[in-house]
Amino acid sequence: MRAVKKKWILIFLCGLALLALSGCEKKEGEVKLVLTTGFKKDEIFRIETMSCTLPEVMVYLTNTQDQYESVYGAEIWKTNLNGVTLEESIKETVLAQLAQIKTMNLLAQQQGVSLDEAELARVREAAKTYFSSLNETEQEAMQVTEEVIGQLYSELALANKVYEYIIKDINPEISDDEARSITIQDILIKTYSQDGTGKRTRYEESAREDAYERASEILLLARDEDNDFESLVVQYSEGEKGTYSFGKGEVEEDFENAAFNLETGEISGIVETEEGFHVIKCISTFNREETDANKIKIVEKRRGEVFGQEYDAFVDSLTRTLNEELWESVAFLKGDEIVTKDFFEVYRQYFAE
Repeated sequence: MRAVKKKWILIFLCGLALLALSGCEKKEGEVKLVLTTGFKKDEIFRIETMSCTLPEVMVYLTNTQDQYESVYGAEIWKTNLNGVTLEESIKETVLAQLAQIKTMNLLAQQQGVSLDEAELARVREAAKTYFSSLNETEQEAMQVTEEVIGQLYSELALANKVYEYIIKDINPEISDDEARSITIQDILIKTYSQDGTGKRTRYEESAREDAYERASEILLLARDEDNDFESLVVQYSEGEKGTYSFGKGEVEEDFENAAFNLETGEISGIVETEEGFHVIKCISTFNREETDANKIKIVEKRRGEVFGQEYDAFVDSLTRTLNEELWESVAFLKGDEIVTKDFFEVYRQYFAE
């Protein structure tokens, strides 16, 4: 059971655009674009002096589309959530990513941050590498040039650089207890049903009572020393099967409290969460490797919060406008020859630390 499960696979793509940036899933501080007129040809939106064109959008959108299809196949586009198709959701994500990057470039100007000659040289090499990977059909369909690719890489690199500049002095000390990660096994008896679209329906009272009775019977089996808990997980659990670790703040509060209060080898009573009834066994009260990794996550979260405060204040001062008519016409590209998906991977090759 993990409270941090994502409803959309697109969260995995969110990190591809900004790498170290933590603002992708953040609702506060998103750049809201106001509809207006008077745009240049192929101009999708404008934020102060920063402009985003159709070819720039198509590079992000097409690479995101082809990354999905390479993993999940074209059938993934039939997925929808609450009446919103995955294609529509990805379009909005791409718009938000590009708006954030443009905004951060304006923030870099304000902070006096710029790319040095070595970084600009890497931008040119990255642009050359990616553009040369495109076939003629892809170049024509996205209406893209090597210069456009270079501009995108330059802005992406500068967005990351200003983020690092702003958080460079944020190095909080994180104790072992704060970052402590425990390892458990868990038997879940669900209290909901789920249809093919992922929509959940809570059990009626009688079905919940049946689920509780089953959990109670499993608890008795689990506390019988003759039974192996891991075998009971495999046999009865309707959730994740196996052993996993987590830290504080990563799961539902009741589940966290129950799990963190167990000693190694101890089995909980019945714990109720939004997913159902759980029986938890503590495998380890302290996982050194996971705790050290969690310290890094906590530090990055704190840095993201500091950056977010400055970013939010900056965003509020900006004028931003959207070319609604052109934006509504944007759609996925179709065709067997359009398979490009390495835009972000090429960026990482040249700019990953």
